[in-house]
Amino acid sequence: MVTERPPAQVLLVEDDLGLAAMLSDALRDRGYTVWHVDRGSEAEAAVAQLRPDVIVLDLILPDRNGLVLCANLKRRGSVPVIVCSATKRKDDAAISLHLGADDFLPKPFSLDELQARIDIALRRGPGPAYTEPVRSDRIQRVGSLNIDQTRCWVTIGSEVVQLTPTEYRLLCALAARATEVIGRHELAERIWGSVDKGVIHSMDVHMRRLRAKLAAAAVVPGPRLVTRRGFGYQLVEERYAAPSTEC
Repeated sequence: MVTERPPAQVLLVEDDLGLAAMLSDALRDRGYTVWHVDRGSEAEAAVAQLRPDVIVLDLILPDRNGLVLCANLKRRGSVPVIVCSATKRKDDAAISLHLGADDFLPKPFSLDELQARIDIALRRGPGPAYTEPVRSDRIQRVGSLNIDQTRCWVTIGSEVVQLTPTEYRLLCALAARATEVIGRHELAERIWGSVDKGVIHSMDVHMRRLRAKLAAAAVVPGPRLVTRRGFGYQLVEERYAAPSTEC
């Protein structure tokens, strides 16, 4: 039986949210799965958990030196890194390449050029989505929901669900204990490593978006993300789901 090849996964590290949204939408329209983070610390965590096929990295980030981050990412693995930056320092392109970047693309650039660079990087060194077999023990299933943890690929039936890295991590945590109610503080500690009012508010926003995406993708009856007021969240198969109370 031939298994359909999933889309190549691109991790976009870009702190300009408007540009990131435009690039993410355009690349998804061209057949890629796109994960976006806007900080260097999130990029390192996303690479470890999501295992992208290629990284598109901006050098100017709010919390990390992009050149240092580039070197760290290359030391940790063989994922191709394409540096895209509006830096005015003339030697940054050469330094990026010396630090291990596979390509350098100055801003502004065209989408066609970015796609060409991504495709070249994938041909040079295909990531795990193309080289590793599907392992059944790495697939979480809740009803018609499938989470392929080898490829970080989420589907409901035949529909692919496009999630952010945080949404993906929340979904994995809930699916691992499907039908159980998981407290908000426990989830926050697991995903963010800390618990405060800002983190809880952020989690509630991510949960609302995740719930909407699961509902939109469920062309067949799919699992529901249920809020148990005063207790936490629960992921259950559609036929078992009681009415939920929104955050």
